[in-house]
Amino acid sequence: MPIRKTYIVEHLDPELGPWSELEYTAIARETARAGGTFILSSMPAELKAKLPERLANEPALRAETRGVEELYQGEGERKRVCLLDPKAEKDINPEDAGDFDVFLFGGILGDDPPRDRTGELRKKGYEGRRLGPVQMTTDTAVRVTRMVVDEQFTLNKIPYLDHPELKINEHESTEMPFRYVKGDDGNPVMPEGMMDLIKKDADKSIDDLI
Repeated sequence: MPIRKTYIVEHLDPELGPWSELEYTAIARETARAGGTFILSSMPAELKAKLPERLANEPALRAETRGVEELYQGEGERKRVCLLDPKAEKDINPEDAGDFDVFLFGGILGDDPPRDRTGELRKKGYEGRRLGPVQMTTDTAVRVTRMVVDEQFTLNKIPYLDHPELKINEHESTEMPFRYVKGDDGNPVMPEGMMDLIKKDADKSIDDLI
């Protein structure tokens, strides 16, 4: 039986761009296959009310206006929440499956200047784990976490592609500034539709897409 875990991404931004929509849809589908739950927390009420139909219909997804502090209020519940934090002292490892039920991804979200939500959550005392030194997309971070806690990979046994170069057309390519999981076909594992989005907006920078 799959280990039924909960994965939370805090989304404080009042908008949901096409990049995030594809990432969140991929997370929801993969989480459903693992028998888990995917929560988008701290979501503005007006955004929750107008979520794209494709995302809103994913059975593993729960959109919440409440933040993680409200969802898990008791001391015992809080201790079962793991914050994925690049400044944590330990890497995530397979044994964490027995210590944590909830895996929380804070990110830098929504405000100008950007708000370091992971730093805010760190100060609230959530126990942290690292995913490694190279920045990942949100769906990759959740995918790697699930591979460790569900499938019992250690981080150094997961096949990665760092900063892959994606061919846009016969004459153009673009280097992605992220770490991805390497798929069975040798290509980076990306959400369905992401390559089309990148090709369609090839004249935009990756920062503009995100």
